[in-house]
Amino acid sequence: MQSQKPVALVTGASSGIGMATAERLATAGYTVYGTSRRASAGGQQSYKMLALDVTRDESVEASVRELIRLEGRIDLLVNNAGFGVAPAAAEESSIEQARSIFDTNFFGIVRMTRAVVPHMRRQGSGRIINIGSVLGFLPMPYGALYAASKHAVEGYSESLDHELRTRGVRISVVEPAYTRTQFDANFMQADAKLEEYQEVRTALSKRMTKIMAAADEPGIVADVVLKAASAARPKQRYTAGAVACRLRLLRRFAPSSLMDSGIRKDLRLDAKGLSPARASEKTS
Repeated sequence: MQSQKPVALVTGASSGIGMATAERLATAGYTVYGTSRRASAGGQQSYKMLALDVTRDESVEASVRELIRLEGRIDLLVNNAGFGVAPAAAEESSIEQARSIFDTNFFGIVRMTRAVVPHMRRQGSGRIINIGSVLGFLPMPYGALYAASKHAVEGYSESLDHELRTRGVRISVVEPAYTRTQFDANFMQADAKLEEYQEVRTALSKRMTKIMAAADEPGIVADVVLKAASAARPKQRYTAGAVACRLRLLRRFAPSSLMDSGIRKDLRLDAKGLSPARASEKTS
């Protein structure tokens, strides 16, 4: 029997932001389907799970087809599935690893969007919310590939929102800062590490551990997703959490030279990874 409630599909819902979002939407009255590669979140949850691998066309198509068979419609898609690479220089990831990051973080969103938009167009309504990052507008050194994938999400989402707005479908990006999940524990290590970057990699990894210990809870992001999903006039971008809001304002109003020096000072980039010759030049 098909539900009369709005139907939501949340990718990457087995933990972290995805799980918190699925729970929050279910509490708000949605019929929610979460996804993961193994279709099980473990324990008790207020939503159903579907097996879905966002990197495989046939898996995406089969899962959306099953959802439509069960519910007859889809009103909200939350694209949350993604992963990052531990702090490393851009040249320390192979082309294959770069493709892997984009295949999940960006092309996964493209696959999901292509699968659900035809149904939303026929309904004349729908919302797609993509989980981005502050790194999508303020890149982090030694996180170039992840930041690039999130920049791609920003551009794709804004273009798509213009295309589909007259069809009754709206697209928004939610931009969290650091969020306390298993995401950082599951960072992919760079697959082409170089000795030249070992010092800075080690230092940044320690700093990230401290930052993540004080990061926002996933529920903060889930609250913003619900806000975007239920807004009568949704915005294209929503920051999630105080840090993300502050960084967005700085990016918009602060001089680029100030942002540049602030990033380098915060990460102490000019004191790391220097050759002995450059280090002596800097201290002379």
